[in-house]
Amino acid sequence: MRIMYKISFILVLLMSLFNKGYAEQDSSAIWIDVRTAGEFSTGHHPEAVNIPYDVIASQIASVTEDKNADIRLYCRSGRRSGIAQMTLKNMGYTNVRNEGGVNKVMKSVKKAESANNK
Repeated sequence: MRIMYKISFILVLLMSLFNKGYAEQDSSAIWIDVRTAGEFSTGHHPEAVNIPYDVIASQIASVTEDKNADIRLYCRSGRRSGIAQMTLKNMGYTNVRNEGGVNKVMKSVKKAESANNK
């Protein structure tokens, strides 16, 4: 059991290293903040819904049942969103991106807003 946990953890880390994601603004994308409700309340992507990573399997249907939907995940650092990404992919969701940490996502949001205001 311990070895499976270590392998899963290593896979999540590798996925987040190689899946750099894209935080560009896309109105068709479904943004999911997988942090806790308390973390979410401190600031989040303007289009994000909050589904903590440890309940995403049971709650994703409340957002979409479309297995091909463009789903963008983020958390504080990218680790929990990597776990959530694996969960959704194992459930058959095909277009799930780990956007990494909230600071990176919010920086992209501000950059897009600034570009739109010019």
